[in-house]
Amino acid sequence: MEILKPYFVIEDEVKGEEVLKKLEAYARTCYKSEDKITSDSAGPLIKKLIQRGHESILEHEKITVRVICDRGVSHEIVRHRIGSYTQESTRYCNYQSRGIKVIKPFFFDREKYRLWEETMATCESAYNKLIELGASPQEARSVLPNSLKTEIVITYNLREWRHFFKMRCSKKAHPQMRQVAGPLLREFKKLIPIIFDDISEE
Repeated sequence: MEILKPYFVIEDEVKGEEVLKKLEAYARTCYKSEDKITSDSAGPLIKKLIQRGHESILEHEKITVRVICDRGVSHEIVRHRIGSYTQESTRYCNYQSRGIKVIKPFFFDREKYRLWEETMATCESAYNKLIELGASPQEARSVLPNSLKTEIVITYNLREWRHFFKMRCSKKAHPQMRQVAGPLLREFKKLIPIIFDDISEE
């Protein structure tokens, strides 16, 4: 059994200035104001549109991210209805030979963590025994824990990423969701600051 921390990989090469310039060109179609495009006009226009609530323009651009997290967090991610997902399948992946990988819950004290670790080892042992007894991976997965590591590839348009961060960086979000969403938001702010500047980690 291997215990991991969650992390993410941004799969797209995101060039913030290029994204803003594209969005400006699309937005100015509404007003036929393409003649107002200058080398530094994209940021102010997009910022103004976001402030006014005109976010539909953000749906023209997307970003794909690979998130390594536990199954519980992935179940929350797929509740966002506007997006595309591809996820590691417990139906087809056989974890017997490679051992299960689990995501460490950072919030437990020593005693709780010890109990969690023992439980994960028990789950792995039961899974392996079921496979040895002839169960298929999709049958044996019934004993795998919510802490099981999964990889999920997420593609959202920029408007949905804004919605994701507003929901998942909130103090009301699950701690392990915030553990992924907060650092990802900070990275997005570096890549395209105008679009994500107004979203905070509450």
